[in-house]
Amino acid sequence: MTALDPSARISASPAAGVKHGWRRTVGAYVALTKPRIIELLLVTTVPVMFLAERGVPSLWLIVATLVGGSLSAGAANTFNCVYDRDIDAEMHRTSNRPMVTGEVTPRNGLVFGAVLTVVSTLWFAWQVNLISAALSLGAILMYAVGYTMILKRRTAQNIVWGGAAGCMPVLIGWAAVTGTVGWEAVILFLVIFFWTPPHYWPLSMRFKDDYAAAHVPMLPVVERFTVVARQIVAYSWAMVATSLLLVPVAPMGWIYLVTALVSGGLFIAEAHRLLRAAKAGEGPKVLRPMRLFHFSISYVAILFLGVAVDPLLYLPIT
Repeated sequence: MTALDPSARISASPAAGVKHGWRRTVGAYVALTKPRIIELLLVTTVPVMFLAERGVPSLWLIVATLVGGSLSAGAANTFNCVYDRDIDAEMHRTSNRPMVTGEVTPRNGLVFGAVLTVVSTLWFAWQVNLISAALSLGAILMYAVGYTMILKRRTAQNIVWGGAAGCMPVLIGWAAVTGTVGWEAVILFLVIFFWTPPHYWPLSMRFKDDYAAAHVPMLPVVERFTVVARQIVAYSWAMVATSLLLVPVAPMGWIYLVTALVSGGLFIAEAHRLLRAAKAGEGPKVLRPMRLFHFSISYVAILFLGVAVDPLLYLPIT
């Protein structure tokens, strides 16, 4: 490229630099909120609203709840990125996060997280209801303080109890429609609670060396894979059994029952496959723990699709 190349003059212009810098800055702040995690959280919110309504809720209520939930989850994830920047720097999987690269300073990250917290809480209180606002604020505190600051670096059970924050969208979705927290919501909360370890521990198995280098005591770091796989199987059975409790409590019909049995059966089968491979002493590459990780995401989507569709096309079991 020569000095007379027009493209060189354009790319070097102040306006182009400002435009590129603006986009990069916005992208960095968006990355702090971990959009992919937010998507997964919101997958559980809308179906619960359909169940609570036993039909289709107000479109604006759905939109308002999703906006508030996105802001709330973004706040919690931002605080996590700020506090865990030292750990993220040690892990290959997270080494490009904005807090590690310096694109966002810790002070600015804290301010951004605080703004998202205030806005999300006020939004819920204004556009949804007070109980959803309280649950949203509680979820932020559970994840940012309970999991990130207290549990993650101290116990191998960090993801079990800290993962409760990820169950809160279920309660928020129910409360948005009813203004209360019913037993149906509690059951689905427990489904996500039991789902979290079988979802996250396979990922931790795959990136065991990363967590070990960062001195994070995830269960696969401190225990043999066979021990981890046994616990994954136990939580998987508990998850499926809990999902079936919704049938008599809600009550749910044939659509949800078949969905829960088929998707849950496949989940348990995959968990047992992982256990057999671990007992055979197979290494991570042959163990393929990410198979269960990816299927766990599909399981939540399929199960909660059943939660949403069943009340719309209710086919009573008896």
